[in-house]
Amino acid sequence: MDMSAILTHVDHTLLSPVATWEDIRTLCDDGMRFAVASVCIPASFVARAKAYVGDRLALCTVIGFPNGYSTTAVKCFEAANAVQNGADEVDMVINLGWVKEGDFEAVQREIEAVKAACGGKILKVIVETCLLTEEEKIALCGVVSRAGADYIKTSTGFSTGGATAADIALFAAHVQPHVKIKAAGGITSVADAEEFLVLGADRLGTSRLIKLAKEGKDEHNGNTAY
Repeated sequence: MDMSAILTHVDHTLLSPVATWEDIRTLCDDGMRFAVASVCIPASFVARAKAYVGDRLALCTVIGFPNGYSTTAVKCFEAANAVQNGADEVDMVINLGWVKEGDFEAVQREIEAVKAACGGKILKVIVETCLLTEEEKIALCGVVSRAGADYIKTSTGFSTGGATAADIALFAAHVQPHVKIKAAGGITSVADAEEFLVLGADRLGTSRLIKLAKEGKDEHNGNTAY
């Protein structure tokens, strides 16, 4: 698969707690240069990034991140505030404690509330697959589908593991057709990216692929290596 085609599926991501505006600006510059799907950044930088990129680049941010145990009201405020500041996409973390209790109705109600707070913008739901059983993953495919979210997303990248091929295949088999899939965490190579896309992922949360694209250009004296 052509690297430029792969990059159109990438949410170029920087969520480090010590990221500075200079780091975020560089991320945005790279995102525009390589025509990625979006850049995924902390909510505190969204307004400044929007002023910087305008309509040249989609902005994604995270809420209830990374643990997911904020109240629904807080998540709704975060989502609405992010959209007001210029976010085009919102990635929320579910309440994993409710999942472990089997209270999937509460999880669904929260996703529905956050989706409403997004005001029509894209909502991706992070389920943190590394902490779930297979039965919980399958159940959440149904919950996310019924709640009207746009994507189900594997991971925050801040827990014990990231996306796996098995999880992408599982999601593809159990989400409804209107729900897309985002693989995040642990995508370190073009081969990883290709595998996840072939299995059914539509988005890839990573920063590694842009680094590889840059290295490819450098190695060929400014000419693309793909």
